[in-house]
Amino acid sequence: MTPQKLHVARMGHPVLAQKAEPVNLSDLDKAREIIADMHFTLESIGERIGLAAPQVHIPLRIVIFSIPKTAPNLRYDFDREEVPFTVMINPEITFLTDKQVLGWEGCISVPGMLGEVPRCESIRYTFYDQMGVQHERVAHGFHARVVQHECDHLDGILFPMRMTDMSRFGFEEEMIEFVKNKTIEV
Repeated sequence: MTPQKLHVARMGHPVLAQKAEPVNLSDLDKAREIIADMHFTLESIGERIGLAAPQVHIPLRIVIFSIPKTAPNLRYDFDREEVPFTVMINPEITFLTDKQVLGWEGCISVPGMLGEVPRCESIRYTFYDQMGVQHERVAHGFHARVVQHECDHLDGILFPMRMTDMSRFGFEEEMIEFVKNKTIEV
């Protein structure tokens, strides 16, 4: 079956506010179709790092992401650890520290907006891939931030709900200018 581009839910849609259902690991065929459609959707949007199934109106615990070595756009001003394309089914996160760090986040479900969000610096996460094989990884920094952001979608949480200072939230094109000119520290 040819993958299809899915419609992205935006902040305010009820699917983004609910807790997603676990995927039945004994029947992954449907999950593989969803994953193919999600990957096609993410690729067609471009310059984005991850996508959770609820963001495309599918209330299941599925996340896909990849982290390139260099930033795909100015919002991700980094040179970080590369993480290859990853499919996470029924992921679970364990926080390895109480230390939180601030970082800039955007989201295709909150289009055009950018905010500074506190996230746990180091995590361990487990998940199943599209073949039903369980994996465990430890992540720090930006990698940990991406996993936490995407997994929040599975629990009905959008990044502005995690923010502690709403003066650090605004339209991306406005905020990027401040970040670029160092008027706002990152």
